[in-house]
Amino acid sequence: MLNSEPYCFVFYICRYILKTIVLGQMLSLFICGTAVTSQYLAEQFQVNTPMFQSFINYSLLLLVYTTMLAFRTGNDSLLQILKQRWWKYLLLGLADVEANYMIVKAYQYTTLTSVQLLDCFGIPVLMALSWFILRARYKLIHFIAVAVCLLGVGTMVGADILAGRQDTEGSDVVIGDVLVLLGASLYAISNVSEEYIVKNLSRVEFLGMVGLFGTIISGLQLIALRSICPVYVWAVQLHASSD
Repeated sequence: MLNSEPYCFVFYICRYILKTIVLGQMLSLFICGTAVTSQYLAEQFQVNTPMFQSFINYSLLLLVYTTMLAFRTGNDSLLQILKQRWWKYLLLGLADVEANYMIVKAYQYTTLTSVQLLDCFGIPVLMALSWFILRARYKLIHFIAVAVCLLGVGTMVGADILAGRQDTEGSDVVIGDVLVLLGASLYAISNVSEEYIVKNLSRVEFLGMVGLFGTIISGLQLIALRSICPVYVWAVQLHASSD
């Protein structure tokens, strides 16, 4: 009679790999949907609300996962987590909020294709952070892939600059590309922190604390932007009238 244990092990590994691939593709599909709708709102309806979009996401996380933490007791309770690690989650929330804001804001200046391709700049940044923080180690093929990624990023930025100059929108395109690169770098910081917290603490703690601090930071920034924009418009109109 054949031993079934090796076959069970192989089946488990294949199922795990397949599950990982499917979940990754679903995540990519959702990200693509967010990108397309953000670009559509910015171009067709002139709806430029990057901070408000992020505020809704963080509010939903707050409603679900922070509430779950609030009902916990012991060392995993919301109060204990805030006492021990509040400043770390404050920095993490700030990085995550600004990454979302910059990426969505970039759709006002550059194209959907540029945003999606330049967003890959987060891969080499993430690998560098993982090397020092998570002690991850990579092979030569990984570094070659990163070099190709950086070459593609440089080519895309150069192509955007040349195309923008021909369309007399060079400065706007550059602003959009810079926003994407900064946002991708902040996303890398957030993703490395997420992996560390999920593996060493818990998924609920990460989502709950990001929801809490993300809602606070994005809410304050939303209020600040709504207060500054009318003043800026008034100053521009005043300057135009004086000329």
